[in-house]
Amino acid sequence: MFEQQATINFEEVFSIQNILLYLLAVNAFGFFIMWLDKRKAKKGSWRIPEKTLFIVTALGGGIGTIVGMYTFRHKTQKLNFVIGFPFITILEIIGIIWFFLAK
Repeated sequence: MFEQQATINFEEVFSIQNILLYLLAVNAFGFFIMWLDKRKAKKGSWRIPEKTLFIVTALGGGIGTIVGMYTFRHKTQKLNFVIGFPFITILEIIGIIWFFLAK
């Protein structure tokens, strides 16, 4: 009867403030899961799959996972992580720079 059409304003959703909040949250989560996985490794219990760690890195949490990796000395002997996390993060930074300069 009284239908309201919801319109999505992408400029508001993808504002700089919202993007920064997202990056802060995903990096804090990346740091947290590195701590959690290290803790679980010490106890010999269930572990977070390596694929999940890479997914969080690829979703923008590279700085958090890298800082967590070296803070907790976790996965630092695995070349996939020592090279993979920074590689993904650098590609994302280059992509962001290209996106903003291409406008």
